[in-house]
Amino acid sequence: MSFFKGLYEYRELLKTSIKKDVRGKYKNSVLGIIWSFLNPLLQIAVYALVFPLIMRSNIPNYVVFVCCGLIPWNFFSSGISRSSFTMVENGNIIKKVYFPREILPISVITSEAVNFVISTIIILAFVCGYGIGISKYVIFYPVILFIQYILLIGISLIVSSITVYFRDLQHFIGILLQLLFYATPIVYASETIPANFQWILKYNPMTYIIEGYRNIFYYQTMPDIKSLLVVLVGSIALCVVGYLIFYRLQKKFAEEL
Repeated sequence: MSFFKGLYEYRELLKTSIKKDVRGKYKNSVLGIIWSFLNPLLQIAVYALVFPLIMRSNIPNYVVFVCCGLIPWNFFSSGISRSSFTMVENGNIIKKVYFPREILPISVITSEAVNFVISTIIILAFVCGYGIGISKYVIFYPVILFIQYILLIGISLIVSSITVYFRDLQHFIGILLQLLFYATPIVYASETIPANFQWILKYNPMTYIIEGYRNIFYYQTMPDIKSLLVVLVGSIALCVVGYLIFYRLQKKFAEEL
């Protein structure tokens, strides 16, 4: 309860931190918020051109297929990468002013969630542009987004606190994210993976989240609610574990920073 009490008491700081992060991401950039659209569009263009040639994919509307997986993945990878170093980046503030330290990783994940919601416009543009349209199942979008958000909060609490003591973790995270990218059905359909490797997808929570987005936008079907609920329960448990780790390690943040 102290976790929620601290966030409530410092809610204005949390709001300010989120606004600052959202506005500051492309500060002094000529194109500004346009990069929120341009970056994923360039990635989609590369994968849409290269992977069908290499993998000889016959997936219909492959551009839309990739788009529905790549944009949620960018939210996931950016959230983890940025939150892993947020405590180190704000070391001077941590040493001078008291506030609930968990505000920093939470504000990073929340600002990335805002950017993701904006980037979802790209998905909607593609599904409409390719004639797929928008189905009634889009109402599950906030549910899937919430589950992904909770998952990221749990991971961010862990990586942001450990990085203070082990700075090399940020570099390991970059490598792990690259490996996890190919272990997640983003540029390929999960059923194309051989049976003896299906366990990799099975124990990857992002598999169910990506497929959830793909179901509501690309396939226009009901997402697998049972699997998503399992991911939600696991994500909540991860948040509890993450907070316990964060609470234990934060006592010496000022000394280490």
